[in-house]
Amino acid sequence: MSFEKDMSRIEEIVNKIESGECGLDEASVLFEEGKNLAIQCAKCLDEKKGKIVELTKELDALVEKDMK
Repeated sequence: MSFEKDMSRIEEIVNKIESGECGLDEASVLFEEGKNLAIQCAKCLDEKKGKIVELTKELDALVEKDMK
């Protein structure tokens, strides 16, 4: 799934659990699914952050080189 779809699914899970429209067993399963999706989202954000840091360093090096 994509980050956006994962986040949307997490929102659905939270809304369903908070609404009380599911029993304890279903809520437990949904909670675990949401936790796993949150972990995936966090990993995705870390990867994107790393890429942005890398690109920023490259850009800074190019700008510094051009200014000499």
